[in-house]
Amino acid sequence: MNENVKTLNKLITNIFYDLTDIEKKMFSQGKFNDLSLSEIRTIQAIGMKAPRKMSQVAMVLKITVGTLTISINRLVKKGYVRRFKTEEDRRIVMVDLTEQGKLVYQTHEKFHYEIIENMVSTLNENEQKMLIQSLENICYFFKSK
Repeated sequence: MNENVKTLNKLITNIFYDLTDIEKKMFSQGKFNDLSLSEIRTIQAIGMKAPRKMSQVAMVLKITVGTLTISINRLVKKGYVRRFKTEEDRRIVMVDLTEQGKLVYQTHEKFHYEIIENMVSTLNENEQKMLIQSLENICYFFKSK
């Protein structure tokens, strides 16, 4: 195996695990310590805009609606999400964030921006542009699979 491939594999794996660990620590020690990382990602997928269909949220998370239902049930019980049916078609289940859910969303967004700001603060403008281009190429690769 090529040394560059070995190095990239190690770096990407470490970044993924380190970021996950930092997120877990941040939320387990804060006021939202009743949330799992999976539940936080569900809150992110619901978003701050208009209510979303359960099927839309499931597509974003790349899970089944049945799997999402389990997570939504927990989040409704904990007071982070509101679930309701539309008046036009009672079969369609919608979800949106409560005020508490919106606070989790904003806290998580702020966390990510702070991580990125700290990370790129050591890079000059040209290095930042190269990093962006490289990550866009990687994203494109994964989306095409």
